[in-house]
Amino acid sequence: MLFLTKYVSKSVLYICIRRYKTETAVRVRFAPSPTGYLHLGGLRTALYNYFFAKKHNGTFILRIEDTDQTRLVPGAVEQLQEDLQWSGIIINEGPTQGGTYGPYLQSERLDIYRKQLKVLLDNGSAYHCFCTDKRLQLLKKESLRNQEIPKYDNKCRHLSKENVQANLESGKPSCIRFKITDQEESFDDLIYGRIAYNISLNEGDPVIVKSDGFPTYHFANVVDDHFMNISHVLRGVEWQISTTKHILLYRAFNWKPPLFGHLPLLMNSDGTKLSKRQGDIKINHFRETGIFPQALINFIVHSGGGFTKDLERNVKPKCYSMEELTQQFDITKINSHSGKVMEERLIQFNKLELHKKINDSNELEKLVTEVKELLKVAFPKRVENNSIQLNDDQIRDVLRWSATRISKLSDLVSKKFKFVWFVPTHSTVINDEIETLALVKSRLEKKLDDDMSDVNVLLKEFCQDHGIKYREFMHLLRYVLSGIEEGPSIAEMMSILGKENTIKRLEMYINKTKV
Repeated sequence: MLFLTKYVSKSVLYICIRRYKTETAVRVRFAPSPTGYLHLGGLRTALYNYFFAKKHNGTFILRIEDTDQTRLVPGAVEQLQEDLQWSGIIINEGPTQGGTYGPYLQSERLDIYRKQLKVLLDNGSAYHCFCTDKRLQLLKKESLRNQEIPKYDNKCRHLSKENVQANLESGKPSCIRFKITDQEESFDDLIYGRIAYNISLNEGDPVIVKSDGFPTYHFANVVDDHFMNISHVLRGVEWQISTTKHILLYRAFNWKPPLFGHLPLLMNSDGTKLSKRQGDIKINHFRETGIFPQALINFIVHSGGGFTKDLERNVKPKCYSMEELTQQFDITKINSHSGKVMEERLIQFNKLELHKKINDSNELEKLVTEVKELLKVAFPKRVENNSIQLNDDQIRDVLRWSATRISKLSDLVSKKFKFVWFVPTHSTVINDEIETLALVKSRLEKKLDDDMSDVNVLLKEFCQDHGIKYREFMHLLRYVLSGIEEGPSIAEMMSILGKENTIKRLEMYINKTKV
């Protein structure tokens, strides 16, 4: 059983937090396994490590834990690094960046693990286990039959040196297990307070090196954190139950462990646990659906605490920059209860980030380029035959007009807004309305200002002067100007098209009906 005593150890927590300031430089790591792609929970862990390191002038390390060779996903390592870079996380040391404490791929550190394994074997903290899979399965079945917790019975711990040597010389397959104690161990979690746990209640001596020679997560993790001088380990709460085991490994090596802090779970809005099987929590999914990285980051940090109260109390929503979030980050403010992610917040932050970019001249130019690429993908044939408008000035005008009207940049190539980019083709023409359309075209040419500010007033006056039903006439104008049934108001539509394009489209339709 895991025991938490948060209130008793709060003062201890602050002492721990101060320790890094005087004893050692802050070095943290994000250590994913390339068995899948980066998702929300993984990015949250990376972000909190990054903010912690950056706030304390420390080092952020990317280490790839790829010792489970059977579950590796091709391309996952490259995608992980791309996703982190896209998110704005700067990696100080890693597989691509290099560093003093490499290699940063665990599969390239096997010689280090072999040397440290010998240390544990020599000091009696570890031993060879020759139990077959068949025997282990029988033990498990027997425990379940007796309604007991399935765990290894530590049989090989008691083999004599002679038996071990004889088995090794005969080539009998073996793994290496670590001797755990049957005592309760404790540590001060930077987020949850004092944690006390007796490992032996739920498991036998754990495997630290498999029969194929590759280390398990627990062994490699401890060895790497030590030799990479990791000062603080911030990871998901699912690893909290393993931390006392890791502390025992540190003790067996006579090493000083880092400080540990475990991040609470992220939950769906309905209270269910986020699952890697949910395709919509992959970072690549957000990238592909038009979410800005800073919007996604603000979405994540609003779902679990860790930042000063002004972030939460701010009445007017704001999409904070990486620098602002770094300054606000405070590990003592991370909630110890699970945080829920609210999808509507993501859209809100994305709108805020889009608005911010449109009002920044440098960012606006980048958006213009992005819109061009979106148009090429959405309407390849029209781009090819030059029937689409890709004028930079027009794109800028469209972006400024759409700043408060869209949630994602990709909305601009949706059916609702395609009228902006090319002249509609009409399957039918309404000859009975040609005279009315000619009259409104004439009035707009004479009285409409270039800024289009009076377009709505002019249209209403025109309908009154000619005894035309306003709603029906707006429906006609929508069809003529855009060819779509729904979308922005006619005044908005004309505003974004501009006076020249509006007159031109009316004229084209009128001429078409005359044919």
